[in-house]
Amino acid sequence: MLLTVIYLLASISFILGLKMLSNPASARKGNLIAAAGMGLAILGTIFLYEESDGTKLGNYGWIFGGLIIGTIIGTLAAKKVKMTAMPEMVSLFNGMGGACAALISITEFNHLAETLHQPHDVQLGEIFPASAAYSAWVGKSIVILAGLIIGSVSFSGSVIAWGKLNGKIHDFAFKGQHLINGLLFLVLLGLAGWIAGVYENANTTVFYVLLILSLIYGVFFVLPIGGADMPVVISLLNSFTGVAAACGGFLYNNKAMLTGGILVGAAGTLLTILMCKAMNRSLLNVLIGSFGGHAADVAATRAQGNYKEITLSDTAILLTYAHKVMIVPGYGLAVAQAQHACHELEKLLTEKGVEVKYAIHPVAGRMPGHMNVLLAEADVDYDQLLEMEAANEQFSTTDVVLVLGANDVVNPAAKTDPASPIYGMPILEVELAKNCIVNKRSMKPGYAGIENELFFQPKTSMLFGDAKKVLEAISTEIKNL
Repeated sequence: MLLTVIYLLASISFILGLKMLSNPASARKGNLIAAAGMGLAILGTIFLYEESDGTKLGNYGWIFGGLIIGTIIGTLAAKKVKMTAMPEMVSLFNGMGGACAALISITEFNHLAETLHQPHDVQLGEIFPASAAYSAWVGKSIVILAGLIIGSVSFSGSVIAWGKLNGKIHDFAFKGQHLINGLLFLVLLGLAGWIAGVYENANTTVFYVLLILSLIYGVFFVLPIGGADMPVVISLLNSFTGVAAACGGFLYNNKAMLTGGILVGAAGTLLTILMCKAMNRSLLNVLIGSFGGHAADVAATRAQGNYKEITLSDTAILLTYAHKVMIVPGYGLAVAQAQHACHELEKLLTEKGVEVKYAIHPVAGRMPGHMNVLLAEADVDYDQLLEMEAANEQFSTTDVVLVLGANDVVNPAAKTDPASPIYGMPILEVELAKNCIVNKRSMKPGYAGIENELFFQPKTSMLFGDAKKVLEAISTEIKNL
């Protein structure tokens, strides 16, 4: 009874924590509450769980050894990771969750196979209730196989996504790959159906073939998808991990595990849908469209005209005497770790009576909410962050837009060029402002690999250099005015 209460409290903490994550002001507290609930569920399971015959878990040395090692690795990784590398760490940690779910399925299938293969004085129909023998096997094996396939795909796919985000793995596709992926998927379903249907054999060889093919499918599933779509892929794989964990909850009749898995699966699915909507693309298009891949192949080669540069002093004057300034953060700001310098500039302008806001695109950076996290780290007031729709309504009344490392999310080609790979994607309409200053290291295209028409428009001025150094220099110029 006490363990049931602990699982109930843990489930409540997951729901409450997820709810608090929706607001940056309460997100940290929500994360801690959910983590505390998980810790309570783990300790409750270790010390209070009993088998039907009264046997407890035991093996405390192995259990706490694993917990200590995992805690040390996780803590060091979280403390040392740069904010720009956060998406790849999330992808890797998510893959570990998928691997755990697959390991649960392997363990439970082997246990089930041993039960069926060991000698009995009674027939299988007498081990289970006669009328339920077949359905008992099929029901349990389907959950085991679902956890195996989904968890394995999530693990290997997340590892590939991790490699793509850190540049160690490049996009790879070959003719007919999607057809092969489809056939492989059908083979996975066929093998799973055969294992579940032929319950007398509990064939472990076929089971491990299914495991290997699932891992291969995860690799083939993610490998051709372009880098620009990795945030969507990570979110989708995250939902896979949640579903796989929920399968483990079904197997063990563990309410906390089941609730956590369902929450992760549902949240990941909803986030995937929202990001696809933000890019005006279907999930199928993301998975087979290879958008963002082969940047060199799709980069525009036609001449766009001339661009003009602006000096630091002119930038400082333009910002200081503006009534309203909108800052658009992008991946370039994250790479330069320039969020603190950006906040300092914002405070300087505010002291001079300038209204400063931030325009946030839903898929800016390499992970949903990436820009929000960066700015929150620098203590930027959340009320100053505007979502895309609200920001677009204010650009026409903005004197200066300062674009910091953003590229594809401010490209007017998404609205004007039907031939563009990003055509139809909702963007931040910065071109509506009176002046637009774009800070970049160079004229190199963004993740989508296409030229940005914004850079060549009459109202746009380019300010080249590292975002952090540029922002610090602008602040110095403003102080000297």
